[in-house]
Amino acid sequence: MHVRPKILLIDDDPVLLRFLSNYLEAAGYIPLRAETGERGLRLLFSERPALVVVDVVMPGMDGWEVCGRIRELTDTPIIMLTGQNTEADKLRAFRLGADDYVTKPFSFAELAARIAAVLARTQHSREEDQASVVVAGDLVIDLKRRQVTLAGKPVALTPTEYRLLAALAQRPGEVVAEAELLRQAWGPLRRHPAGYVRRYIWFLRRKLERDPTRPEIIQTARGFGYRLAASPRQPMPLVQSPPPA
Repeated sequence: MHVRPKILLIDDDPVLLRFLSNYLEAAGYIPLRAETGERGLRLLFSERPALVVVDVVMPGMDGWEVCGRIRELTDTPIIMLTGQNTEADKLRAFRLGADDYVTKPFSFAELAARIAAVLARTQHSREEDQASVVVAGDLVIDLKRRQVTLAGKPVALTPTEYRLLAALAQRPGEVVAEAELLRQAWGPLRRHPAGYVRRYIWFLRRKLERDPTRPEIIQTARGFGYRLAASPRQPMPLVQSPPPA
C-alpha cells in the first residue's frame, strides 16, 4: 500500500499556501500548512512530515531560524523558498542544513519535482546507512563509519581485527571460508598460513564474546570457515515519493 508523504509548508502568504497545497495534494502528497515559524515547528513534531518547505522572509521567526531549529533536532529534509537569488543566501541556506533552495517566482511543477528528488535522494541515503549496519545481539557493526560497539560502548580493535570482522559482517549469517577471510584481512598477495585467521578470530572472541570458549557471535563451521551470527539491520519504514503523474 502506497504511503502518501506529508509535506509541511511554512509561509506567511495564505494565498500561496492554499494554491500550493491544492497542487501538492493533486500530485499525491498530504500538505500541512503553517503561516508562522512557531506553528511550523509545532506541526513538525506533531505530524512528522517527510519534508519541509519554508519561506525565508516571515515576520517573527524567519525561515533561517526555522531551518536552524529543525536541523538541530531532526534530519527532516528542508527546501527553502526565497525571493533573493544571491550566492550568499544560497550558501547560508546550505550551511544551515537545507537540502535545496528555490527562488521566487517558481512554478508549482518545478517545486514538486524538487520535492520528489530530495525525498528520493534522502531515502536512498538512509537505506544505504541502515544496510551498512549489522547487529548481533549487543554487538553493532557500522561498516560505513567503521565503528564497532558492544552494549553501546565502543570496542577498540586493531586494523587487522577490524578487517577480519568486517569481512564476516559483509556476509552476515553466511559461512566465509578461511581463504577468503585471509585475503580480505591480509590482502591477496600475502601468504600467511590459515593459523593467522584462527589466531585473530580468537582475539576477536576475547573482545566480543561473553565466553570466548563458547562463542555465540563468531561461530566456527568446522572444515569450512566462520560465520557471524548476525543480520543487517532492517530499514525503518520510509515514506515513498508519489509516482509521476
